Amino acid sequence: MNYSCFDVSIANDVAHIVLNRPDKRNSMIHEFWDELPTIVQNIDQNSTARVIVLSSTGPHFTSGLDTSIFGSNVESSDNPEDTEKSKRQRSAKLYDTIEHMQKSFTCLEQCRIPVIAAIQGGAIGGGVDLVTACDLRYMTEDGFLSIYEINIGMTADVGTFPRITHLLPEGVVKELAYTGRRISAQEAKHHGLVNEIYTDHETMLEAIMGIARQIATKAPLAVYGSKKIINHSRDHSTADSLDYISLWNASMLQPDEISEAFAAAQEEREGDFVDLPTMRQKMGTGINK
Repeated sequence: MNYSCFDVSIANDVAHIVLNRPDKRNSMIHEFWDELPTIVQNIDQNSTARVIVLSSTGPHFTSGLDTSIFGSNVESSDNPEDTEKSKRQRSAKLYDTIEHMQKSFTCLEQCRIPVIAAIQGGAIGGGVDLVTACDLRYMTEDGFLSIYEINIGMTADVGTFPRITHLLPEGVVKELAYTGRRISAQEAKHHGLVNEIYTDHETMLEAIMGIARQIATKAPLAVYGSKKIINHSRDHSTADSLDYISLWNASMLQPDEISEAFAAAQEEREGDFVDLPTMRQKMGTGINK
């Protein structure tokens, strides 16, 4: 399938989603917000890959939101009554737009498989929302992030603050949010926001694909459980998380997968693990076989 904002390929159980509008600095236009969740959910629901790598093209990962997506939220009309009605609906329409955008990034966090971000150049504004929703982040030496919204009189609203406060110290987050300054790849790594820094884009992608392939050799059910429990633990108390882990393993632990993992290690081969099951589709569309 062809997309306006992305190229998608799958090989060796790794899905590679590439932002493909370098001439526009990969800005997030209207199509972006529909295409990203469609791609991710299709991969997840149909179990076509075990890992997702999200990368980009050109000098910058993304320049962030194309602000034209907000428009005026007021529909023009020859009828003054219609125009007045549209004005009164403006806030509700904007709320709906922002909620849709938030869900477009939340799908990365909620999908069952790991998502790895490969960041070259700038991840600006909405780019920070995007990469903080991923599981792992890697950057090139020239990479930087900027909570840019403050510079245009906005409060970041698509997911940055609920997530980045778990990834950076609160004081650092507030400084970045209040000033809009850039945080370099080196500073981001110092604070633990990114896993590693690479000299250039090609070297970074080669290394990340190696990491993705390594993850793809592990038992998918165990990787799924790890992501689920790590995310749950982030948002809940230790006591709640311990109880959740007990319930998860009691219902999801698979002795055959454990036995296969031990056998594969002893025989120095890759494990023959089952893939995640395809997911039930919306009511009325049936269940994938």
